[in-house]
Amino acid sequence: MTLNRRDFLLFLGGAAGAVALNSLQSCGPNAPTQAPSPEAQKFGFRPVKGPMPVTTDGISPAQQLEVYKTYEVADDLILPEGFAYQVIAAWGDKVGNSRFGYNNDYLSFVETGPDEGYLTVNFEYISDIPWRQTYQQVIGKSLPFEEVDAAVKKAGGKNGLNAFALPDKDPIKAKIREICKEALIDQGLGVISLRRKADGSWERTNSQADRRITGISGLEDDKYLKATGPAVAIFQKTQGQGYIDGLGDRIIGTFANCAGGTTPWGTVLSGEENFQAQVAEPVYADGTAADPGELGFSSASIDGQGNVFGLAGNKYGWIVELDPANPNDYGTKHTWLGRYRHEAVGVRVEAGKPLAFYSGCDRMGGHVYKFVSRDPVRDPKDKANSKLLTNGMLYAAKFNADGTGTWIPLKADTPVNPDSPSNIIGQMIPLPGNAGQASPLSYLQAKKDEQIKQFKQKFKTLGDLYTGTAGEKQGAILIDAHYAGNAAGATSTARPEDTEIAPDGSLYISFTAGLSGKEGGPDKRIFKGPHGETPYPYGWIVRLQEVGNDPAALSFRWKILATGGEPAVGGAGFSNPDNLLIDAKGNIWMVTDMGTGGHNKAVQSRVDAEGKPVKKSKLMGVFGNNSIWYIPTSGEDAGNAYLFGCGPMECETTGPFFSSDQKTLFLSVQHPGEAMGIRKDMAAEMREFAMLSADGKEFVQSRKVPVGSNWPGKGANDPPKPAVVAIRRVDSGAIA
Repeated sequence: MTLNRRDFLLFLGGAAGAVALNSLQSCGPNAPTQAPSPEAQKFGFRPVKGPMPVTTDGISPAQQLEVYKTYEVADDLILPEGFAYQVIAAWGDKVGNSRFGYNNDYLSFVETGPDEGYLTVNFEYISDIPWRQTYQQVIGKSLPFEEVDAAVKKAGGKNGLNAFALPDKDPIKAKIREICKEALIDQGLGVISLRRKADGSWERTNSQADRRITGISGLEDDKYLKATGPAVAIFQKTQGQGYIDGLGDRIIGTFANCAGGTTPWGTVLSGEENFQAQVAEPVYADGTAADPGELGFSSASIDGQGNVFGLAGNKYGWIVELDPANPNDYGTKHTWLGRYRHEAVGVRVEAGKPLAFYSGCDRMGGHVYKFVSRDPVRDPKDKANSKLLTNGMLYAAKFNADGTGTWIPLKADTPVNPDSPSNIIGQMIPLPGNAGQASPLSYLQAKKDEQIKQFKQKFKTLGDLYTGTAGEKQGAILIDAHYAGNAAGATSTARPEDTEIAPDGSLYISFTAGLSGKEGGPDKRIFKGPHGETPYPYGWIVRLQEVGNDPAALSFRWKILATGGEPAVGGAGFSNPDNLLIDAKGNIWMVTDMGTGGHNKAVQSRVDAEGKPVKKSKLMGVFGNNSIWYIPTSGEDAGNAYLFGCGPMECETTGPFFSSDQKTLFLSVQHPGEAMGIRKDMAAEMREFAMLSADGKEFVQSRKVPVGSNWPGKGANDPPKPAVVAIRRVDSGAIA
């Protein structure tokens, strides 16, 4: 990407400070202060100055060498000049008869009238370091961490301590249960009612509908979640190959709630993502769960939280639908939408056509999926549309390198036709391989193309991989959707983290990182860097259009809108795109999801001891903190990325959602201080970075980096807390 004269004039003067909590903040010590040109009003904001030189900062490459020589990272949410943010709720605040949970993620604001409505919040997981460090200070009671740490260490074991197998009278089991109960309370969903005041700020109204649906809802209060679709036949089994919890179609809680979607009829969809950290993911060929002891409790990371409660792993990893206005609704898991690591739900609803719901499986090698309802929509705003989610078909996407693609139905008669490992970064595809055997369904790690040939000779259709009646096989396929998708030949992708529908019906997908790991990797024919590089860690935003613009189409076309990475080597300036938000004009607002360990990690040199270029994944520190970007989707600026905001230390900016008038942007700030915890006595340190100007000139940047976080309190030694904020213009105008 090159800086043209129009871009240069548009942003002459670059970034300014930000109004945060009504006080002027600077994004960096060298932010230019010249007044913006008249054209700067085109996007409604003047981009802030991040730590990396970009082509959209209004600074010539020659000037960048001096302007970016020093940089100071702020432990705050930094926004453009003329914008303010307000903390709506933070971890530990009262919600109904419970509390605001931890690591708030997807947000949905369902309006019930002018300037009021229900804000539904996902709570994804707990960050073990700051949660342990600040739990007593924030919640006001202690937990028996030391006793449990000692017991788990003594027990040893590769899969943690199997608390489920301990006698109920064992005191250690009781202490593990206490910790896990509190951790699961801090996950799930929350509903809070809001009203906008005359000055544009928001206040909570604490209605009767304010409530929490937690990771243990139903365990002690009978407020179970419900289920629909083919997997219910599996849940209702009284005998099977694996573990059965005896609850039938009743489900205890929801957790790992990451991204989601909102329907035109006023319900919210929440995706259960990394459920495998709390319950065992593998299932038997009949769809029943592995024994809870397959994943014991881990004290160090506070994982395996479902073990002590005997939770059945096949009941997690679904999309949950919730009506925020109904105080008696505690959620329904629609199993036709598939069980995998859901990161989002793209909702396409048009009168006279079937529903089309899109979602991605956020893992290396995960797939993009589409559910199409059997019956058409009559009135998009009719709450009866929820019934359309109880019957239809789940498809997985097959991307072709020529920009075309098809949807593969995940049903029993679909042919087995896996991809070849030689096409995959990391050269491995996990496949279901022990159909009918009396052991948890194991996954064949196919590393050679010859293994695929043998697999196809052994199994002809997906139905051959699973057992039971026709209905039970369909349920088992949906429960094992990721591995069934691999067997059917769905494309292994680069961690799809969001799926959003544009006003014209297009689907935008954020693919976060093109790396490989023990679970697989992406197709190297599809997921390449600007110069064909693989692996490529910085991510992409892709536009998918159904043939005929038909939500039920079985084929599509796709193209890349924007590629992450440094501008000097062809990237747009961001790294690891995550949640997307599409405004009324069809433009994208995007937040990033760089792994906490890479934030501001020093980059001393771009070559190793042998003089070879260091891996791109080792350069992540140059991007600084996670951030917020604006990306036009049409016109001469299409695909250019403009920096709208920078998040606090070690956080993830996530869950963006506009009010209907687009005057408020609700945003989740997740896990500030995730790695270092509390910032003590305003500690900071200087780090050096081998940077590149937009035209590729190398220079050294000295960067001052806070150690830990005190956000949102910002006082010395304040505990870092995840929180939801409302962003608005100081002049009360529309943001987009």
